[in-house]
Amino acid sequence: MPLPVGKLPAAALARLLGLCREDARVLVRPGIGRDAAALAFGDQVVVAKSDPITFATDRIGWYAVNINANDIACLGATPRFFLATLLLPEGKATEEMVETIFRDVAASCEALDVTLCGGHTEVTYGLDRPLVVGHMLGEVARGRLVTNDRSRAGDDVLLTKGIAIEGTALIAREKAADLRGAVDAAALERAAGYLDRPGLSVLPDAAAVCRAARPHALHDPTEGGLATGLHELADAARLGIEVEAEAIAVFPETQALCRHYRLNPLGLIASGALLAVTAPADTPKALEALAAAGIAARRIGRMVPRDQGVTIRRGGQVEPLPRFDSDEVARLFTGSHLHFALGG
Repeated sequence: MPLPVGKLPAAALARLLGLCREDARVLVRPGIGRDAAALAFGDQVVVAKSDPITFATDRIGWYAVNINANDIACLGATPRFFLATLLLPEGKATEEMVETIFRDVAASCEALDVTLCGGHTEVTYGLDRPLVVGHMLGEVARGRLVTNDRSRAGDDVLLTKGIAIEGTALIAREKAADLRGAVDAAALERAAGYLDRPGLSVLPDAAAVCRAARPHALHDPTEGGLATGLHELADAARLGIEVEAEAIAVFPETQALCRHYRLNPLGLIASGALLAVTAPADTPKALEALAAAGIAARRIGRMVPRDQGVTIRRGGQVEPLPRFDSDEVARLFTGSHLHFALGG
């Protein structure tokens, strides 16, 4: 059977990652729930990440820079250098298209104090839209590297901002004509603006947590939404997670778009939120630091022993948390979406 649009199934990806050779200087190896690679260079660590932008057509240069920078921040590192591979659609590419994307990438790097230092650009056969594959390098002192294997049962799980920021903006921008008249115009405009407010960057979120505490893990839920991000966090730590449905912040614009298209917000691409795992004693400090930075955050659950699995509690009922190997955005764009709701 053909594979669905989106990430490879976790079991298949884990098997393939087993082919990667080991090297003592690779401090964070490829794995489920690991946001980037970490390479030892003396007392410093270089953190490296590569991620493509495949759903969006608008502001794809901005997406590429910010999405890759987020994964660097999730290892406690500062983004420094960016390379971009730009693939343009045959028969549609124009000099104006190329310049728009380049300017978008350059301005986004400038905003994050990141240097655009290389990449590749070509017109590619078989594409119907431009694609940007980003490659980000960052650095962190070895003693400040955040690795997801430090989590312990009993640790708290925090969520910043809410879900699903990227998915909400993406749908509002890509489906604007379809949504006109079906969703309140002001709500649609706010949803389209989610790229900037509350925004996709989690660099301020990660910096605030790292200043106040020593997080046991940081992870930004992306494709597959919060639900898949929590599964990835649990896989990386070899633990389970229990989350409280009522604690998960879902923006009203997200709810409106999900109701219209009959999508589950838990499985909608969620860049812009940060998951942080903290020791209970550090949780108040982390939440206080986030609040001082103007970033909303909540404790949404806790790490539990692995044999308890990844679950969600609604009222007094606990049930397995679904995993979305195909993001709800992909299901929407391929016309195969079903009805779910956060509350049941």
